[in-house]
Amino acid sequence: MHILDWTILAMYMLIMLVVGFLYKNRAKKSLSDYFLSGRNFPWWLAGTSIVATTLSVDTPLAVTGFVAKNGIAGNWFWWLTCLSSMTVAFFFARLWRRSNVLTDVEFIELRYSGKSAAVLRGFAAVYRGLFLNVIKLAWVILAMSKILDSLFSVGKETSLIVSVAVVVVYSVMSGLWGVVIADFLQFFIAMGGSIVFAVLAVRHVGGIGGLETALLQRFGEQGTADMLAVLPPLGSMWMPFFTLFVYLGIMWWSDAHIEGGGYVAQRLMASKDEKHAVFASIWFNFAHVALRPWPWIMVALVSLVVFPDLVDKEAGFPMMMNLVLPAGLKGLMVTAFFAAFMSTISTLMNWGSSYLVNDLYKRFMAKGKTERHYLCASKVCDATILVLAYFVSKGMNSIVGMWELLFSFTAGLGVIYAARWFWWRVNAWSEVTAMVASGIMSIVLTTQTSLDFPHKIVIILPVSIVAWMTVTFLTKPVETSRLVEFYKRARPYPLLWKKILVQMPDAANYACPDDFYRNVRCWLWGVLSVYTLLFAIGKWVFLQTVPALMLTASCIFFSALLARELLAAEKAKGEGECVPAIAQPALETE
Repeated sequence: MHILDWTILAMYMLIMLVVGFLYKNRAKKSLSDYFLSGRNFPWWLAGTSIVATTLSVDTPLAVTGFVAKNGIAGNWFWWLTCLSSMTVAFFFARLWRRSNVLTDVEFIELRYSGKSAAVLRGFAAVYRGLFLNVIKLAWVILAMSKILDSLFSVGKETSLIVSVAVVVVYSVMSGLWGVVIADFLQFFIAMGGSIVFAVLAVRHVGGIGGLETALLQRFGEQGTADMLAVLPPLGSMWMPFFTLFVYLGIMWWSDAHIEGGGYVAQRLMASKDEKHAVFASIWFNFAHVALRPWPWIMVALVSLVVFPDLVDKEAGFPMMMNLVLPAGLKGLMVTAFFAAFMSTISTLMNWGSSYLVNDLYKRFMAKGKTERHYLCASKVCDATILVLAYFVSKGMNSIVGMWELLFSFTAGLGVIYAARWFWWRVNAWSEVTAMVASGIMSIVLTTQTSLDFPHKIVIILPVSIVAWMTVTFLTKPVETSRLVEFYKRARPYPLLWKKILVQMPDAANYACPDDFYRNVRCWLWGVLSVYTLLFAIGKWVFLQTVPALMLTASCIFFSALLARELLAAEKAKGEGECVPAIAQPALETE
């Protein structure tokens, strides 16, 4: 690192502190201000914040690992999220905004009733806010450690501590407003740095032609063709058909994030209105799946030919930084990595503490305290979560391995999370059973078998579904009064709520305002738009002009169909925001 590189990085850190100072007054009034910023985010800010959070420092390293293991098609492990995230956009974004809760864990006591709901809410607050959140934070810290190991001969721990300290200061000072504004800046810094880095990396091996020649020399003609295929043939040397089938046919709808949840739900609930929540989800899909990956993929491919004998393939990405980036540009790229790192860290801190304070501490341990008291508790939780994650990261070594472990641990939860919105019969015990069944099966298959990740998923998923469906019918349904209260608040699609609707004399006042079949069409056109853009960018990158033009035209066509459906939906509603016929009932908890 040259003095110029350090200067660029120091200026960025200073800007982040200024952001925290400028927005500190927006997080002083209440937990809603601290965690949801007054529910006033425009779509472009909320959506970019979600993208920036997922654009973490661990992602390019994981992409490098996927490419090394399964070729470009290995990225279907996360490209499949478009299928689930578009489901969020058109089937759940409006519901989250209508629910009017502070966290998606608070939603549990809006949907369920009694002691089982209270126990599940408390358990989920610890499970998601502490256990899962600390694991996610830990692998982000691990990724940053790998990058710093490759870039700095000394001072790795100091660099981590300084960057984490800056995150703590601006996120604790300004709450979600500061986090999201920082996310917005960090997204463009990270994307700009990644593109510059990819260009220099490809030039290092003689451009696209030189890269393809080097791959041919190492992997042969068939191996190179299979490696570069976005949709590999059945007999691919890199991506087994069964793995691709599991990714595209099973994982997306079993994904625990199919309804949003977590920091995604937090951003949707913080949006100005339902329309902004929907557009935030759509923008996230385009930026997350189509715009981000190709710079990382190109660097990953170059690293495979420049460092062919590297044992830790994920480390090839930061090693390329050290190899090809000159002074100044290295500082820009390091700053981009710190931006991605800090963006994810700040979001996970804020999101995790929202569970621990709102859904555990305030709900069960310290009722009736002042808002100032809860705000202080939130700031303590922010710092505590980060310290725990730092020590957990010391026991990790593979980012891809942790991604796969966490997904298998939560496989099947997407089904129950979606069902609780659309089917009245689901209760709290259903959700508990799904979590326990998936977790136990994941542990057993990981410790007692040598099955690979896709084979684990096809076992865990049916076991989880059968378990929670059985428990659903063996236990009592949620109290009718709570189901009526929930339906009035969220107004989901009525098909599987008819037994409750017949008990609501005023049901007509709470008719679902959404057209299910139009949303299905929007989902289809949205998915096709994102994937054709993803493929088109890949063809442009590899200088394949004719297919690139055809795919670009296809993207424009599908996007036009999506726009037409969205305009028709707005026209049918008359207004973008869903306003109840009478006031929403307040949430009461036992």
